[in-house]
Amino acid sequence: MAEPRRIVIQPYSHQWPSEFEKVKVTLQEGLGDVAARIDHIGSTSVPGLAAKNIIDVQVSVPDLADRRLVAAFESLGAMATDITRDHVPPGDQREPSEWEKRYFRAPASWRPTHIHVRETGRANTRYALLFRDYLRHSPPAAAAYAQIKVTLSRLHPEDVDAYYAVQDPVCDLIMDAAEHWADGADWAP
Repeated sequence: MAEPRRIVIQPYSHQWPSEFEKVKVTLQEGLGDVAARIDHIGSTSVPGLAAKNIIDVQVSVPDLADRRLVAAFESLGAMATDITRDHVPPGDQREPSEWEKRYFRAPASWRPTHIHVRETGRANTRYALLFRDYLRHSPPAAAAYAQIKVTLSRLHPEDVDAYYAVQDPVCDLIMDAAEHWADGADWAP
């Protein structure tokens, strides 16, 4: 039986942006025009935010069904997983396809990286970018989110399911505030 993954939240590292840039260059070179855009998302993309030492990358593609997609990632040594959708916020009435994605595990030779592949223009692509941008805009929201993550990692250090069972709805609450901010700020991804 595999060892459970331990959830460790650490203080923000000023190295994370440059580490993302290295991953981005590798992805750009390997994916070519399969990728429409490559963004640093998640907690490591928010200056000052405590996080797991894992770079989250969103690769936006024109079409998740593009036959070149899996082959391009495999050429980089990334492995496809059976993860095919994101958490759907409670009450969301959009088509299920709005939350569809592909998730690839980076090769062991890379620094720890999660690769989320989402289709351009879909709700989940926007969610990740707006979440990041709102937390960059609101240090109090980012600090509260960090406190929740640290507490969850202390309470459930080896229970990933419990960690995300709380974290996902917290993110949905933050997104409600982010949507209000986006409307007033005329935000666009």
